[in-house]
Amino acid sequence: MGAWFSGIAQKIADLGAWAVGSVQGLGSFAVFSAQVLVRQPAAWRRPGLISRQVHFLGNYSLSIILVSGLFVGLVLGLQGYYTLRRYGSEEALGLLVALSLVRELGPVVSALLFAGRAGTSLTAEIGLMKAGEQLAALEAMAVDPLTRIIGPRFAGGFIALPILAALFSAIGIVGGWLIAVGLIGVDAGAFWSQMSGGVDFVSDVLNGVVKSLVFAATVTAIALYCGYTAKPTPEGVSTATTTTVVAGSLAVLGLDFILTALMFGNT
Repeated sequence: MGAWFSGIAQKIADLGAWAVGSVQGLGSFAVFSAQVLVRQPAAWRRPGLISRQVHFLGNYSLSIILVSGLFVGLVLGLQGYYTLRRYGSEEALGLLVALSLVRELGPVVSALLFAGRAGTSLTAEIGLMKAGEQLAALEAMAVDPLTRIIGPRFAGGFIALPILAALFSAIGIVGGWLIAVGLIGVDAGAFWSQMSGGVDFVSDVLNGVVKSLVFAATVTAIALYCGYTAKPTPEGVSTATTTTVVAGSLAVLGLDFILTALMFGNT
């Protein structure tokens, strides 16, 4: 009986330790993010560094974004047609594809792919800099790593992901058009007219852009934080990259629910 009680007590203690560690981790991440945001004006004084990061992060994710967007659009076109055909509303297929991509799939899937491709590269890069004592060398030279290294990469991710999300939605709409008009035979005029008449720039397009900006800031900050706090060992960097994918993906999905409820809850 005593062993049973001690086992229960140990489980409760482990749960409490996990909860305390999680709260401490969230607090540390919040402090790190605030420090990065405070240093953003200084980072923006070096536009060359930011443009290189936008090019670097965009190139890392562009191919997978375009290919994924095309196939998502193709699948949306097929599934949407099969569903709308039951109600005799095949002409609304363009509207269905556009709203699905602009409101949800474009920002969300792009952010998930960005976390798995560019986010892990950011984490590994920063973690290797820490393991190689490059960050410590910058501090020894009175150069702030958060301003010189972290700041431009945060700005680059903040800019790159919304562009990638827009490209994902655009190529997805093209994929839906290829299936609907080229394969199934939906009238092209009805496809585009329903889309242009039903998609609102402010409530649909701009809200999707806001989502992608929030996801960009969150995923990039998580990737940089995991790299900056990684243990300076190969195992530590490997664990940090895994944490980036898991934490970034969960954050995107959770924030998507909150933002969707706030943006479209009254429509």
